[in-house]
Amino acid sequence: MDGYPQIADHGMIGDLQTAALVSGAGTVDWWCTPRFDSPSLFASLLDSRRGGHCRLAADAGQVAAVTSRQLYLPDTAVLVTRYMAPGGVGEVADFMEPDTSPTPSGRHRLVRAVRVVRGSLPFSFVCRPRFDYGRAPHTLTLSDDGSALFHGPGTDLRVTSSFPLRPEGEDLRADFTLNAGETAFVALTSTTGAEETAEPPLTMAAVRVSLESCVAFWHDWLRASRYRGRWQDMVNRSAITLKLLTYAPTGAPIAALTMGLPEQIGGERNWDYRYTWIRDASLSVRALIDLGFAEEAQAFRTWLRDRLEAGGGTSGEPLQIMYRIDGDPYLTEEVLDHLEGYQKSAPVRAGNAAADQLQLDIYGEAAEALAQTREVGGIRGWRALAGLLDWLADTWDRPDEGIWETRGGRQDFTYSRLMTWVAFDRGVRMATAYSRPADLARWTSVRDAVFDQIVDRGWNPRRQAFVQHYDTDVLDASLLLMPRVGFLSPRDPIWLSTLDAMDRELVSDSLVYRYDPEASPDGLRGSEGTFNLCSFLYVEALARAGRLQQARYAFDKMLTYANHVGLFAEEIGPSGEQLGNFPQAFTHLALIAAAMALDEHLDRAQTGRAATMV
Repeated sequence: MDGYPQIADHGMIGDLQTAALVSGAGTVDWWCTPRFDSPSLFASLLDSRRGGHCRLAADAGQVAAVTSRQLYLPDTAVLVTRYMAPGGVGEVADFMEPDTSPTPSGRHRLVRAVRVVRGSLPFSFVCRPRFDYGRAPHTLTLSDDGSALFHGPGTDLRVTSSFPLRPEGEDLRADFTLNAGETAFVALTSTTGAEETAEPPLTMAAVRVSLESCVAFWHDWLRASRYRGRWQDMVNRSAITLKLLTYAPTGAPIAALTMGLPEQIGGERNWDYRYTWIRDASLSVRALIDLGFAEEAQAFRTWLRDRLEAGGGTSGEPLQIMYRIDGDPYLTEEVLDHLEGYQKSAPVRAGNAAADQLQLDIYGEAAEALAQTREVGGIRGWRALAGLLDWLADTWDRPDEGIWETRGGRQDFTYSRLMTWVAFDRGVRMATAYSRPADLARWTSVRDAVFDQIVDRGWNPRRQAFVQHYDTDVLDASLLLMPRVGFLSPRDPIWLSTLDAMDRELVSDSLVYRYDPEASPDGLRGSEGTFNLCSFLYVEALARAGRLQQARYAFDKMLTYANHVGLFAEEIGPSGEQLGNFPQAFTHLALIAAAMALDEHLDRAQTGRAATMV
């Protein structure tokens, strides 16, 4: 396999413990198993020659003029790639049956089911796994029953199919033709040593049952959604995406499925996002709560309570900014210099050194997540949170690295102070509303002191706007959250002035840059595109400010940058291409929040107009 597909040319499938990307050409080019943050089996997205892949597609070498189209079965995570040629039409359905068990599993199955609906169509299959990010060798064994076993270090991959497989060195290949009404399948089952057990032979009938079970799971899960607004398809797709990015055994959402995908082609901003950020996870859970998915919210609150009780991670703080999905705080960063990187964008990093950074905003996001219900993580959760706030009352007034994890030195970031205010505000509210023991006088005093500091030092009179940190006049799109968290009214003149300043400087045809790295150096070379999270936060801020026509235009415009199956990466590049890790939870949670806010305010406006006409 040579060359690289566009980042956006993929759909995602998963089983709630791991997930894979499938390109529009029918190639599985990203799959880490048995967990999201495990080493890869397939990673040709990061090195087309060394990374490994599995391709199942119509054989373009035998059929002229083959075109393809990829889509999800509506309201599911079943991905269909349809191949159309003059002589026939066929489909490959890729799926992983969800595993909702609270117990981590070492066994995960990716199924690729093929059928031809008209005429006749030849298919080709290639399976070339490369274990441990392409660093480890493997052996291939063919069984008497026609299956094959790739044996790697600590993980095996069994390939079972309804068509004959043949070895090609230490890899597999197959070629077959189906006529109208005929079906075939191949199943890729990864196992760890403890999970390798004998199984009955897989049949086409069993594959059909598994597919039906997968469809039923997603339909049943989506019934809990309360959203009935104008953008239901996109909101449902974003909700499914957030669910797919959540590790079921612990309830911990990851920031994105991939690592190493660049924010600039050829640049060095290539990070590993397969971990749970306190910030991203808290906001993801807020989006799911707003939609009505209470079970996911409770699972994350339990995970978060456990982190609070465990205390000091590698950073020496009560919480660190990110963890592995099982709560492990050690995310040692290494450079995989044997991989060339997506379109030669190096270095490729596994692990994340930013885990040791000081980012004080996470305490506000943690308090916001716990404040969503009366339970607050139970008595244990409340005591852990109260202890945290008592500690924060002594330690909040410090410079930090900020929300964007810059590597250019610590500053007094306004967003970090904003979320510190949120931490104490939510603590005071919860203690008062639920009669919980707390040092209310002290918490209230600190909350008010943080408020005054933000207004006195975060506001820049020359810019007539709140700015990124106290020693700059640079704007920062993270502050678009100010109205949502209740720091000020969305129509306060001070806020509207800030919004106008952002509109002039950070917005490009409704797309929003998070800040200007040239004006505020972040310690990294290169530039970046517009930030999808910020573009949706901008829509929400416009809607809350009553600028509904502008908000709807910006939202509808932003949706046109989604890929063919409704997924978003982290950024939009200068040519409209998707950049960064994919798909990204931050983007999809912000889409949900923007859609709900815009619906709410459009409905209010329509109700007001109708009342005026009566």
